[in-house]
Amino acid sequence: MKTYIGLWLAAMLMLPAATATAQDPTAGGAGQKPFVEARGNVRPVPLPPGGPPPRMADGKVDLSGVWFQGPTGKANAWSVVPDEPLKQDPIPFQSWAEAKIKGMSRAELELNNPGVACRPVGTPGMWTINYYPHQIITKPGLYVHLIESDNAWSVVHTDGRPHKPADELEPLYNGDQTARWEGDTLVIDTISLDERTWIEANGWFHSDQAHVIERIRRPSMNYLEYQYTIEDPKVLTKPWTSAWRTLSLGSEDLTENFCTNNENADQLKKLTEVESNAK
Repeated sequence: MKTYIGLWLAAMLMLPAATATAQDPTAGGAGQKPFVEARGNVRPVPLPPGGPPPRMADGKVDLSGVWFQGPTGKANAWSVVPDEPLKQDPIPFQSWAEAKIKGMSRAELELNNPGVACRPVGTPGMWTINYYPHQIITKPGLYVHLIESDNAWSVVHTDGRPHKPADELEPLYNGDQTARWEGDTLVIDTISLDERTWIEANGWFHSDQAHVIERIRRPSMNYLEYQYTIEDPKVLTKPWTSAWRTLSLGSEDLTENFCTNNENADQLKKLTEVESNAK
């Protein structure tokens, strides 16, 4: 899966030029075929629902399993089918925050991305800035989330206990987390987030007032769904809720994958220097 991330990063850096070229039938000079960006040669086959989800001893849905983004139960790095864009409302940024994000170049966006810069991706980044599989383990009263990206992890009590008192809170990458069940949906509530994390890989930074509410459900044996809500009065004009994201059940074990010597980050730094000199 390491190759997948390298290709994804390269595609992101090349996307504007590649798109423009593909739209121009005369690009490339006389007698040359236009450049068309290709994803691979595999046509994904979605998993069947697989029957009802398993349940734990307390009757709650068991979310345990290794989960991949998309419907196939494995990585879709070489899929010929483009990912369908999520249908969700625009993010209600305050004007200054939107201007700051739009002012970032492609290289700056990637270089400041925690997943590229070898920083913890935190909450909700373990879901939104993570292109590797997830492993979830649930037991009555406990939720454990492991990801292959930098072998990060999070452990949350699901008995609805309150957050720590204000005088005991400190900024953390995963934040101060507590969780409760609403029917068959696990709701994770997070505050006190370290401001070095991002919400999404599009440059969406947050303030010390960010409040994240995540929802996880398992509608059938082979599928998991994830959604999150952000409240951040210093950056947003109002709370915002994402679309539901679909993941599917896999059979692979997570592997050791640490971000220790990221050559992509060095290349991005050089691109940033080139961009600065060109201004």
